Amino acid sequence: MESSVKEAVMRAVDREPFARALGLKLVDLAEGFSVVEMTYEPGSMNNLCDLAHGGAVFTLIDEAFQTASQSYGTLALALNVNVTYVASPDAGARLRAEAKVVSRTKRTASFDIKVTDQGGRLMATCQALSYDTGKPVPYL
Repeated sequence: MESSVKEAVMRAVDREPFARALGLKLVDLAEGFSVVEMTYEPGSMNNLCDLAHGGAVFTLIDEAFQTASQSYGTLALALNVNVTYVASPDAGARLRAEAKVVSRTKRTASFDIKVTDQGGRLMATCQALSYDTGKPVPYL
């Protein structure tokens, strides 16, 4: 992975308003691979049943997917994202989404994404498909 691409993606996540609002941190990035973490804050991230809102967990997944798919330096967009929620995290849990490319062609890439808590307990799994536009990422 080109260092200029890695630095640009890292800076973009640090500046991204939605990522900042949820406390998302890009902690590792390589070509076709990304790790993003966040702390589950029950007061602001709960659903009607007082459990972790699926949208908060999905946001973590999507950030890992986005950064892994754009690690090649070209703008990639989500075509399909299929999430299975396995467990709800404990209050204050540090959640980690790890995205890995499974296969990649000139225009599409398939990713496997897993969300775990700090103890390694599985919270969610995801299969995602991206479309590579062939255009450079706009923040390079």
